[in-house]
Amino acid sequence: MQFIEQDDESEHALHSAAERAAVASRSTWVSVVVNVVLSTVQIVVGIAAKSQGLVADGIHSLSDLVSDFVVLIANHFSRKDADEDHPYGHHRFETAASLALGVILLTVGLGMVWSAVGKLQTPESIPTAHASALWVAGAALVFKELLFRYMLAAAKRVKSSMLVANAWHARSDAASSLVVGLGLIGNLMGYPLLDPLAALVVGLMVSKMGWSFGWDALHDLMDRAVDEEEVEAIRATLKATPGVAGVHDVRTRKMGDMVVADAHIEVDAKLTVEEGHNIAVAARLAVLKRHRVLNLMTHVDPAHRPDADHQPVA
Repeated sequence: MQFIEQDDESEHALHSAAERAAVASRSTWVSVVVNVVLSTVQIVVGIAAKSQGLVADGIHSLSDLVSDFVVLIANHFSRKDADEDHPYGHHRFETAASLALGVILLTVGLGMVWSAVGKLQTPESIPTAHASALWVAGAALVFKELLFRYMLAAAKRVKSSMLVANAWHARSDAASSLVVGLGLIGNLMGYPLLDPLAALVVGLMVSKMGWSFGWDALHDLMDRAVDEEEVEAIRATLKATPGVAGVHDVRTRKMGDMVVADAHIEVDAKLTVEEGHNIAVAARLAVLKRHRVLNLMTHVDPAHRPDADHQPVA
């Protein structure tokens, strides 16, 4: 048996990490600028136009701004090199950021629900909104949808779950602006209850998304494996390595948006220890080059002898 420990990260992995950090920083700063403008306009106009739905949407945009800064902080710390206390690096800062985003969204959403329910219990206190609120809600819908599409494309390009979470946060803002717009239309047509009702729907949407992001991040922090399709792809790369007779017990766990894995590979029992070692090194490097694997530990086993009824060598 032989265990192959982690060498220095491949040049490919380093370039990928640098690219991911640059894309994360650029797309998040774009989101910061958009959300500063939108939240300011929505809250100011919402108060002036007496629209609780627009104010709730503005607060949602403000929560986006908070989440953007969480992403920027996580992006900074996750780029730190491995050290004695963190031999696999600091990639889980991203997972922790996703958990923080979930908590923020859940808290903001529940606050919106509480406020909207209070308004619905006293319908006589609901004023008729001004038409300017509807124009702002429509403009916000357009800008948020464009922001979502830009951020999601960037997140998929570098395969960052943290950026995907932040992108969908922007999409939830677009959906909430649509709901707020419909509520304002109803309010202006003489149905004032529709405005706080729209705020209630927005709160429930935000709460649901926050729970989803937080729950997924919590599972990732508990060493959840990647999906079976990705495990099979890693197994196929190992099997394709010259000298590898078989592969079993491939296990994975998420490390931020990267993967840490271990696997048992089978080689000819007649090979020397050095020859088995070289095969294991080649298999590991192939996996690191082709997959988002941060480290792979290989356990070398002797292949089954055909003349011994496929029994393993003692």
